[in-house]
Amino acid sequence: MSNLTTVVRRKSKRIYVGSVPIGDAAPIAVQSMLNTRTTDIENSVKQINLLKDAGVDIVRIAVPTLASAEAFKIIKKQVTVPLVADIHFDYRIALKVAEYGADCLRINPGNIGNISRINSVVSSAKDKNISIRIGVNAGSLERDLLKKYREPTLDALLESAMRHIDILDKLNFDQFKVSIKSSDVFLTIEAYRRLAVQTDQPLHLGLTEAGGFRNGTVKSAIALGLLLQEGIGDTLRVSLAADPVEEVKVAFDILRSLHIRSRGINFIACPTCSRQEFDVISTVNILEKRLEDISRPMDVSIIGCVVNGPGEALVSTIGVAGGHNTSSYYEDGIRQKKRFDNKSLIDQLEVHIRAKAALLDAQEKNIILCNRINKLKDRE
Repeated sequence: MSNLTTVVRRKSKRIYVGSVPIGDAAPIAVQSMLNTRTTDIENSVKQINLLKDAGVDIVRIAVPTLASAEAFKIIKKQVTVPLVADIHFDYRIALKVAEYGADCLRINPGNIGNISRINSVVSSAKDKNISIRIGVNAGSLERDLLKKYREPTLDALLESAMRHIDILDKLNFDQFKVSIKSSDVFLTIEAYRRLAVQTDQPLHLGLTEAGGFRNGTVKSAIALGLLLQEGIGDTLRVSLAADPVEEVKVAFDILRSLHIRSRGINFIACPTCSRQEFDVISTVNILEKRLEDISRPMDVSIIGCVVNGPGEALVSTIGVAGGHNTSSYYEDGIRQKKRFDNKSLIDQLEVHIRAKAALLDAQEKNIILCNRINKLKDRE
């Protein structure tokens, strides 16, 4: 389906978190955070790999103690996803994980300490050629700002962010991104809007402590969706009191809904009524689980009757429109001669969706190969 609105990205500097480019029109990176104990190395590595399978670009790990830093060192050697070390209170831990291969250091202005300590962290980041994230959070602002504003207001959040941006600027360090989070939707949106015009550093989006899966998903979709639609944001994390893998899925759902970045299958399904000729809800639920491993972006429409089914199928990679006993099958908007028996619809759809995904993957690889060959010929 054609885009009625193209998102115009805010111009920002380019930094790197490991090999992942951030800002300057790079693809918006999806991040999540481990909820394992960092010292539980086996389960931490396992969760990182699950997040990788879900498509995560960057993983953040809390490093609250020196023992956690030692565990971080081991974890880093066992994974390939770039890791952000989340540091609070003790700047010496930041220095240690920088030595151990951290790809980015997240520091909290509210508790990292004085300028001398920040200078030490920045010097270490320069030496190791790694980036920093200034992570402002409404729940942990500096004491002097809380005394000045009495509560985490918009001005308090912005003053905290700009204070530390100025510090890093004066230290001639520009490999950093900034986040300015609150658990309130309106405060978060306005804080990022204001910050976006005051700095050209990349912005990491998030609605902190958004809540459980359903509530947190809704609030994050509103806050992050509005900002992304305005072109604000270079990375994002959907913070949920849920399985971190769900954070990644929701993040991609938000990006896909805005036609910014797609991964996996976008199911278009009717909410069902008495016209449905097969069980749409169970069909979609089962296929979503079965096809989680497919990363190829595809639109699949599953409509229970012929009212809207043919129309949705016209703009889908694959589509079905429910009919009596059998359903019409569409591919690339064209109705096919074959019809699917409604009793075996799920299995038939899975086979055809997987085949289509494999075909599209092969075509892309062939295009890439042809382009490389042409470039080599041009050099001759």
